[in-house]
Amino acid sequence: MTKIGLLSDTHSYLPENVFKHFEDCDEIWHAGDVGDATILKSLRDFKPLRGVYGNIDGQKVRAEFPLENIFYCEEVKVLLKHIGGYPGRYAPGVRDLIKKEKPQLFISGHSHILKIIYDEKLHCLHMNPGACGKQGWHQVQTLIKFVIDKKEIKDCLVIELGKKLKNESEPKF
Repeated sequence: MTKIGLLSDTHSYLPENVFKHFEDCDEIWHAGDVGDATILKSLRDFKPLRGVYGNIDGQKVRAEFPLENIFYCEEVKVLLKHIGGYPGRYAPGVRDLIKKEKPQLFISGHSHILKIIYDEKLHCLHMNPGACGKQGWHQVQTLIKFVIDKKEIKDCLVIELGKKLKNESEPKF
């Protein structure tokens, strides 16, 4: 049994309470748009880390993470890609990639919208943890925790870190 802490779109900001929420996790997965590469060191010093780079990530993050990460966790094949869309609205090429690789779990970030949807047509669970950073238009910073037990994905928990604090550089509506 492996307990996973899933986050995305930190955009150079890692809330301190992420460590409290992921304390009982075995691994942390980051779905891209890390921003400052020191976030990777903080997470890696805390727990084993897997991830992908996102569209805002520079060379330091791209040197540590691939564009697509395909791996097994227990008996579940996982496909991790930052810009992925979701069932019915996949990003270009993603539907074909899912059909080719046949993962049981597809994880993406990018949208800053937390979604957990099962794709009946492709027989694949899709997760997007939303965004836990401060940058972007999302209103609430979010994370996901879940368990992979052999072939089973279970015990999914959505964590709301709270309302996002406005950055000075963000437009005020």
